[in-house]
Parts: sequence; structure tokens; C-alpha cells
Amino acid sequence: MLGSVLGVGCIIGLAGGIGASALNDSRLQAKVERQDAELAKVKRDAQTQVNALAARLGELQAQATRLNALGERLTQMGKLEDGEFDFNETPGLGDGDAGGPTSDIPVKDVNADLQVLEQRFAASGRQLSVMESLMFDHQLQQNAVPSRMPIRNSYVTSGFGTRADPFGRGAATHKGMDFHAKVGDPVMAVAEGVVSFAGVKGGYGNVVDVDHGNGYVTRYAHNSRLVVKAGDLVRAGQEVAKAGSTGRSTGAHVHFEVWENGNVVNPRKFLGDGGNTPVGRISRG
Repeated sequence: MLGSVLGVGCIIGLAGGIGASALNDSRLQAKVERQDAELAKVKRDAQTQVNALAARLGELQAQATRLNALGERLTQMGKLEDGEFDFNETPGLGDGDAGGPTSDIPVKDVNADLQVLEQRFAASGRQLSVMESLMFDHQLQQNAVPSRMPIRNSYVTSGFGTRADPFGRGAATHKGMDFHAKVGDPVMAVAEGVVSFAGVKGGYGNVVDVDHGNGYVTRYAHNSRLVVKAGDLVRAGQEVAKAGSTGRSTGAHVHFEVWENGNVVNPRKFLGDGGNTPVGRISRG
């Protein structure tokens, strides 16, 4: 009888031990599963952050490429030394904390450094854009100032100022400079501008006026034929007419005038060496 009771007690004790062990195993498995889930979430979050950093780095690289292209244009426009603007060089970031090159860097610190870099690139881009605008405006102004001869391979036949009237009427004021030409020779704009007049104008005959902005207007007179019309945009060196002897003229030549803020001025100072060509004895008008 006693043996039977002891046997039953052993069986119950064994069953209880097995049940407790199974419960512990179940709890341990649940804990492991939670840890696996947490680890998977950490990995996903880390990958998301890595992807975001990669995207931002790609954007910064594209911005650096754009800034380098803009810097190259400015180098060419301003005739600066190569490498004056180089945004491929990695700027110094972070603080002076100790740590080797393989030290772990918190993601938040990387984000902060990237934000600083983005701000620097944005500021540099704004500065370069302003500089480009200023350089472009200056270049336009330079291109719009008369600075070349109105006809190739020619020379001055009559200068600016008081001279003997070519029609024998005593002294007369000559408002421009005359250049030797043959009928049909191309007459060229001396700077960029817009044709403000193209047609017949009294003693000038067939005339072209070009407005260069900043108060400058140039006039090309006595042409045999006009090849532009009012409103046309012309570039420096572009043909605007064919030389001739229309209007009050004694022979084929190019009569050239420069007007500054509504006043006629001596063209010589705008023509470089061409304006200093010795005066010949060819037709005047």
C-alpha cells in the first residue's frame, strides 16, 4: 500500500517537473522570438537610415557636379586659373574628438555633418549664381560697347569734327568717320545690339542705326543696300548693310557715327588701332 502511494507521488513529481520545464522552454522561446523581431526591426531601421544617407549623398554629389560646372563657366568667363572652384574636394566636417579612422560614427552625427555640408553647398551655389549674373552682365556690357571697325581691310578717309565740305560749301562739321569701301562691301556692326532704324534718312541715304544699350547707338550710312530690318538682333561683326554712295555722298564709302546718351561723339576712341589709321584722300560724305 505504502509502495503504491510512493509510486504515485513519484509519478506526480515527475510530471510536475516536466510541466515546469516545458513552461520555461515556452517562455524562453517567446523571449527569443521577441529578440529576433526586435533585431529585425533594428536592421530594417538601420537599412532605412543607410538608404536615406545614400540618397542624400547622391544629391550632394549631383549638387557638387552642378557647382563644378558653374565654377568652370565662371573660370572661363572671368579668365581665372583652373581649379579656382573645385567642389569635389571633401571639406572637413565633425569635431576634434579622438578616435581612429575606423571608429564608429553615430548616424545622428553623420546626419548633422551632411546637413552642414548641404548648407555650405547651398550658400556656395547662391554666391556662384550671383557671381555668374554679375559676370554675365559685365560681359554683355563689354560686348555692347563699340570696339571694332565697321568694315574690313579699310582705312579712314575723313575724320570726326570740322572739315572742308566735300561739296565746296566751306567748313562743315563731320559727325562721324568715313572709311574707304567699294560698292557692295559688307558693312558690319561694331558691337551687339538691336537695329532701331533701317531705311532712308535724308542726306545719310540708306542708313542703319543699332542700339547697343547703356546709351550707345551706332550709325552706318550711304549704303547701297540694307540686309537687316528694325527690331533685328545683331552681333558684333555681323553684316548689316552693303557699302555704297546713296544720299549726300561723292563716292562709295562707309560713314560711321557713335552716339552716346543722345550726343554724337568721336568714334575714334572706340575703334582701337583701326581708328588711328592715317586719313587718305578717298571720297568723303
